[in-house]
Amino acid sequence: MMKTAEAWPLKVTFTEPAKHWTDAIPLGNGRLGAMVWGGVASEIIQLNEDTLWTGTPGVYTDSRAPEALSEVRKLVDQEEYSKATEAAAKLTGNPAEVYQLLGDIRLDFDYSHLTYGEEGYLRELDLDTATAKVKYSVGDVEFEREHFASYPSQVIVTKISGNKPGKLSFTVSLDSKLFHQTYISGKNRIIMEGGCPSKRIPPEHFAKENELGIKFSAILDLKISDRNGVINILDGKNLKVEGADWTVLLLVASSSFSGPFTQPSDSKREPTSECLSILNSISSLSYADLYANHVTDYQELFHRVSLHLLKSTQDVSRGGSLEIKRLAPSVVDLSLKDCAVAVSTSERVKAFQTDEDPSLVELLFQYGRYLLISCSRPGSQVANLQGIWNKDLHPTWDGAPHLNINLEMNYWPSLPCNLSECQEPLFDYISSLSLNGRETARVNYKANGWVVHHKSDIWAKSSASDGDVVWALWPMGGAWLCTHLWEQYAYTLDEDFLRYKAYPLLEGCVSFLLSWLIEGNEGFLETNPSTSPEHMFTAPNGEPACVSRSSTMDMAIIKEVFSIFLSAAEILGRDKDHIVEEVRKAQPRLRPTEIASDGCIMEWVKDFKDPDVHHRHLSHLFGLFPGHTITSEKSPALFEAAEKSLHKRGEEGPGWSITWKTACWARLRNSYNAYKMIKRLFKLVDPNQGVQFEGGLYSNLFAAHPPFQIDANFGFTAAIAEVLVQSTLEDLFLLPALPQEKWPNGSVEGLKARGGTTISIRWREGNLEEAAVWSNHHTTLKRIHYRASLVSANFLPDVLYKFDGQLKCLN
Repeated sequence: MMKTAEAWPLKVTFTEPAKHWTDAIPLGNGRLGAMVWGGVASEIIQLNEDTLWTGTPGVYTDSRAPEALSEVRKLVDQEEYSKATEAAAKLTGNPAEVYQLLGDIRLDFDYSHLTYGEEGYLRELDLDTATAKVKYSVGDVEFEREHFASYPSQVIVTKISGNKPGKLSFTVSLDSKLFHQTYISGKNRIIMEGGCPSKRIPPEHFAKENELGIKFSAILDLKISDRNGVINILDGKNLKVEGADWTVLLLVASSSFSGPFTQPSDSKREPTSECLSILNSISSLSYADLYANHVTDYQELFHRVSLHLLKSTQDVSRGGSLEIKRLAPSVVDLSLKDCAVAVSTSERVKAFQTDEDPSLVELLFQYGRYLLISCSRPGSQVANLQGIWNKDLHPTWDGAPHLNINLEMNYWPSLPCNLSECQEPLFDYISSLSLNGRETARVNYKANGWVVHHKSDIWAKSSASDGDVVWALWPMGGAWLCTHLWEQYAYTLDEDFLRYKAYPLLEGCVSFLLSWLIEGNEGFLETNPSTSPEHMFTAPNGEPACVSRSSTMDMAIIKEVFSIFLSAAEILGRDKDHIVEEVRKAQPRLRPTEIASDGCIMEWVKDFKDPDVHHRHLSHLFGLFPGHTITSEKSPALFEAAEKSLHKRGEEGPGWSITWKTACWARLRNSYNAYKMIKRLFKLVDPNQGVQFEGGLYSNLFAAHPPFQIDANFGFTAAIAEVLVQSTLEDLFLLPALPQEKWPNGSVEGLKARGGTTISIRWREGNLEEAAVWSNHHTTLKRIHYRASLVSANFLPDVLYKFDGQLKCLN
């Protein structure tokens, strides 16, 4: 029997061990990742370390590119679009490098585990504590496993125990698909040392150490109960535990990666020494200490936002008046005794199309926040196409950051969902891209500033990758990323960040855009060549093409960047700078967004025939979301055309496309269609039979393209936030796209809004009941909107303002 919606805890549950990788439980501390399968007789814990990539620093320039660029531009000017598309292949370059895996911890238990009690088996991920747990019985012995990845201690921890003494016996080994060797150190440590290929080649093609690129080490340290148990060495590289009460496994890992500009051969880092140093730093900590430190650190982030969605008319606050606070971290009992629910999360996903359980929406929303905390923390690498979780030497699409939507979508929830620290790796990455991108701009395009294309890697690749022009030739990646710099300021009002981090990067990006724009034959400033990411059009001669000039997305991104650059310059008192004057002169000359004959927003410079009207990308709607140039107030005709464009695009698509559409419908304040897209994502995908571009969820709630891409998980979380709160620096919109009939009652606490504010809201029977607004410093917020109601206010710092359903201030 299904639980009532309000009784479900924030847990992803399974009633059997994983059969596929997308059944496993993801854990992470930003840098280290693990996938817990929960096998009984034999367990696999798959490991990742975020700096393990193929390759070495590359050369991202091509002296032949300027000649090729001139040829392409000439063909575009002659409206020879298919020939321009063919010629543009000369502007693509070398492939990006490939994200790798670390290896596996393998646990093989004694023969008695072959006959465990399947009915009592439970595996779960507790989002509240970022802990994976496995429980099963063998005869009259109950076994429990607890796993977590600690950020403060930089270790992956596993505790295995039985409820009767001396019953725990197993063999443990470390292995990897990469070139490696393992050996035993002392009596209780396995050390694995190896390396990634220095080129994009399968590791079986090399065996010599001097052909390695990034080197790595992992150390598995075992501790067992004092009273019972022994550890023996097997084959010089494995360990066997016999007759223990409990065992704690500590996994640490490190690599020789010293940044995107340092050759691995020149690195001074010694991975094994670093691993030993980490183990030494936590040697005095008990399991309880490690766990308490982990939970305290994690909950300081995770507990900032709570969401409750209800169908019933009970007390939606679940605890009285709204408050805005950081919930105090607490160590939660790890016992599974109260959580043995005989319904897996996958069964709940299957049932969603009929029961539309809003608590499953809560779970997926918070799961996105959990994943972001787990794969992107200060000091880690940027979250890639799969976060940090990967099982393959050749992951789909290289597991690389893709800049034409995927990397940006990964970070959409960081600011509205109160996880701004998780965005720090993105800013570090943009800085690295700008350095390589400056050379790419100078040599390839004879342009100022810096440029980045559609696909990159850990080496901050800035030039166009090899491959089809329709996706490879897209020099707007850096410009899109720069909008995140401004958003960081808009949400936090951190002027130091704007002055010292964001503005120099924005200035370099703007400098490139000014160089890249050329005078068109209609008097506009235009881009040439230009593509609309991954989408073809039919040229007037009937041939397929993708290269023309001034795609709507190009111009929308440039307008957005120019606008935020001028705002930043004004805030910083730099509005007299020469480059600012250049932008002011260029801004009104940018080619405007146009409406096609069918009333939709035109995607290309002309109203070309679209051979795929249901294409997955919404590139021409960038100005609507995540941009801000298409609004009902400033551009009502484009706002209406954007709605027609979304209808025309249809509802189908991969997971990330579905969540982008959700956010767009939310921005249009269309709750009906926003909810339709939310519901569409809740479709259980068979990992053996998933159809590309259909979206859905796997049993572990990883979002499907198919295959797995993590961007849709993050896009979903951001879209739900957009449904509930929208903002500009001066305006706050409450419940702008709430699906009242589906979630008539609910509350959200701790969302962030632009203007440096924190927001909590409670609603009943589809109507706002109470809202609270707070800022710990000055805020730029001036107006609050709810439906047709509007209130103006002067908000003081450190004052909690409460409003009722008519926006009357209660204090």
